[in-house]
Order: sequence, then structure tokens, then C-alpha cells
Amino acid sequence: MLNSKQRAALRGAANTLDPVFQIGKGEIDETLIQGVGDCLAARELIKVKVLENSEYSAREAANILAEALSADCVQVIGRKFVLFKQKPKESAYTALLAK
Repeated sequence: MLNSKQRAALRGAANTLDPVFQIGKGEIDETLIQGVGDCLAARELIKVKVLENSEYSAREAANILAEALSADCVQVIGRKFVLFKQKPKESAYTALLAK
């Protein structure tokens, strides 16, 4: 679980990120969860966009993915949300989270 200072640092780091996944009409299925999981394993911090024709709101999609991947939802703004899952080894975000 992230505290408010860690969440704020990650929000700042995610500000310049572009969405790497889009959730559209289809359901959030195993393929999407696997793809997002692989991306989180490589990057740790990703931004995802929920399209207007999706049956999910951004908050619903963020909660489903965060629970399925044991990740933290950093923020939800409009139709975009940010997920974070720390690597077991030291990474670029270790210094941000240590503050």
C-alpha cells in the first residue's frame, strides 16, 4: 500500500507518460490482463486510457486491473488511470518511494 507522499511522487512521475493500453468495447479479459501485467513488469508505472464506448468507467477498470495484478492504482483522472507495481529488485522508482 502506498502512502500519500509516495502516491504524490508517482503521480508526478506519471504526468509525462502516454497511455500504453486502451480499453474499448470488449471486456477486460485474460489477454488484456496478461498484456498489462507484462507491461507493468517491464515498466512498473503505466498509464491506461478507457475509451468512451467502453462499458467500464476508468475507476472500475482501474480497480479490476489493480486487483487482478496485485498492483496499486495511483490515480484516476477523467478516462485515464495510472497503475504501479514495484519490482522485487531495485528500480528507478525505489528512490521516489523511499522519501
